[in-house]
Amino acid sequence: MATLKLVDVSIRDGNQSLWSMTGINTAQMMQAAPLMERVGFRAIDFTSSTHMAVGVRYNKDDPWERIRLMHRALPKVPLQFISTGFRFISWETADHDFMRLAYRTLMKAGIGRFVLLDPMHDMDAIIEVAKLVKEEGNAENMGALTFTLSPVHDDAFYANCARQMAQSGYFDLLYLKDPSGLLSPERARTLIPAIKAQIGKLPLELHSHCTIGLSQFNYMVGAELGIDALHVAVGPLAHGSSLPCASQTVANLKTHGHSVEVDEAALRKLEQYYHALARAEGLPVGQPQAYDASYLKHQLAGGVLTTTRRQLAELKLEHRFDEVMAEVERVRTELGSPIMVTPFPQIVTTQAMFNVLAEERYSNIPDQVIRYVIGRFGRPTAPVDQNVLDRIMALPRTAEIQQEPTKMTLKDRRKLFPASMPDEEFLLRAVMPADQVDAMNTRAPDQLYYNPELSPVLKLLEEMKKRPAVSHFKVQKQDFSLELRSGVNVPPAAVLSPPTCSG
Repeated sequence: MATLKLVDVSIRDGNQSLWSMTGINTAQMMQAAPLMERVGFRAIDFTSSTHMAVGVRYNKDDPWERIRLMHRALPKVPLQFISTGFRFISWETADHDFMRLAYRTLMKAGIGRFVLLDPMHDMDAIIEVAKLVKEEGNAENMGALTFTLSPVHDDAFYANCARQMAQSGYFDLLYLKDPSGLLSPERARTLIPAIKAQIGKLPLELHSHCTIGLSQFNYMVGAELGIDALHVAVGPLAHGSSLPCASQTVANLKTHGHSVEVDEAALRKLEQYYHALARAEGLPVGQPQAYDASYLKHQLAGGVLTTTRRQLAELKLEHRFDEVMAEVERVRTELGSPIMVTPFPQIVTTQAMFNVLAEERYSNIPDQVIRYVIGRFGRPTAPVDQNVLDRIMALPRTAEIQQEPTKMTLKDRRKLFPASMPDEEFLLRAVMPADQVDAMNTRAPDQLYYNPELSPVLKLLEEMKKRPAVSHFKVQKQDFSLELRSGVNVPPAAVLSPPTCSG
């Protein structure tokens, strides 16, 4: 029987899947770090350029300081950064020099592992990125084989991609990434051996979302077939459109006779912490998903479905949802069967909505669809339908977009900022709105301590600050008492003395 390792995706992918990527700030991560170190995860799926931008935009957190702090707290566990290659935060393609600086700065801050994927499986592009990363530091490179269902993406397709990555010499390991939860146990039994046959001794990990309820079955099959590590989420950040629950995965593996390299007592404590955080912050708990075969057709993740329903409801057209889903399947085929990972679900769904709501299909074509067709996001895996291609290429707007610069260059962006600006700040300002970076820089430093049990009290105090007319209030609950009066100084000892705090 196999001995497996676990990769924890709670902070990045679990947070993104269930809590809109905004649910965990730096202080909350830091509170979990000692337990994460004790559990013994193989790696932590920690951040991405989009995740970094969200931290700046919504929490005013410095993403570079966040990486440094967590690397210090987890020195033995690689922090993972997922990248689509020659892009950083913006979907604008960047030149080699810009990306060299980005990868070098990420490694300097503490990133120890890069997931490198190309949504089109352009092997030349992904190998080029892997080579660049290796030239700039000694982080691990993990190549992504992103799973989808289409006539093009058969076992031989993925085996060929795996062979090219393995033979390049720039990858330390690979993983099978199933972002929409479409992989079935039957397909796993043919696909995993086909990949392993091409990669020699390189480790292979498995990452399968719970979207249609098949991922735990896939994980048991993967363990049987020699997968080295499984990607899991902890407590409330598991299930739903996220990944399998860590503790349940451990229990299932042990029942099947496998062993797992984790400290189960520490894992239980980490699970308790995240549950307390979810209760304190009013965040949803992921729920196991029932099998839903409709996902096999439209291949959209739960978040995109929710957004589409909301948009149709705002237009009072929710009764046309099924039409839009059928059109999504048709548009995806016409656009060459792109894998439904960001930004392609948004591109395909927007075109499908326009097609359903207009009198004629493709009478309204968004700029992003044009950019996709002319190759600004990479080479489509399969040819675009000729009729659709002809229509798009004949548009005057297409000619305008073709005149846009194809790449953001380090040289040009450097001219916009003082030469003395630190690399970390430059990389943010080069691709983000200035006011968001300004707000991050002017924010007072966070207290790097978070106690979910105190969160309701702190929220109450924040609200009371907004009501100067209230000069006195008291809260009494079981063994807790809090009384505050305006203009009264409270000795520090009184504030810190549990369980009663009064002033």
